[in-house]
Amino acid sequence: MKNIVITGASRGIGFELTKVLLQIPDIHVIVLSRANHLPQQIEIHDSSKFTWLCLDISQHVYSPLVELLGDEGVFALVNNAGVLVNKPFEEISLDELQKVYNVNVFSSFTLIQAVLPHLKRAKGHICNISSMGGINGSAKFPGLSAYSSSKGALSILTECLAEEFKEMGIHVNGLALGAVQTEMLSEAFPGYEAKTQPSEMANYMARFIISDYPMYNGKILQVSNSTP
Repeated sequence: MKNIVITGASRGIGFELTKVLLQIPDIHVIVLSRANHLPQQIEIHDSSKFTWLCLDISQHVYSPLVELLGDEGVFALVNNAGVLVNKPFEEISLDELQKVYNVNVFSSFTLIQAVLPHLKRAKGHICNISSMGGINGSAKFPGLSAYSSSKGALSILTECLAEEFKEMGIHVNGLALGAVQTEMLSEAFPGYEAKTQPSEMANYMARFIISDYPMYNGKILQVSNSTP
């Protein structure tokens, strides 16, 4: 059974992605969350396909995950967790900036370090979930300087690690998502209605994670049909 580790799966796209992956044979989904239970219902017909770990990635302590994996490999690590601050630049505090970067960048960095031996065993791959806001030359919006710049940093980290890990047989790519109708989008753009629903994006992401990723390495794929 292939292990897929996902962060940020308690709501939105990550939640929908988990549901899709659980329908695929021979996949074991490991969700990392600071909550001690899944806040929304997921139908689990085979308990061996799903593990929920109460683990706050912002604390950078991954020993429960490493112990769970033991000698097993990781087929895919999906760094999907993200936080957003929507404030004018001059009003963003250092604590708020550090919180955004801690979740959106630093936790991905340290989680990859923790899981790397298991990725090596499986010759697995890493899928970092970025944003169109983190793409150079894309449309930018007031109030999102912390969020968009953190996603830009994640995209550059993706490119760096693809080069560093290629001799290990590990692919590293990013998906820069456009507007999807999630709670986070509502925080960034109150009242805006996106063309894409979380379930639609989750289906695309699942195909990429399971079968399409070998065609790419070190790429930040822009997945967007609309941007606010």
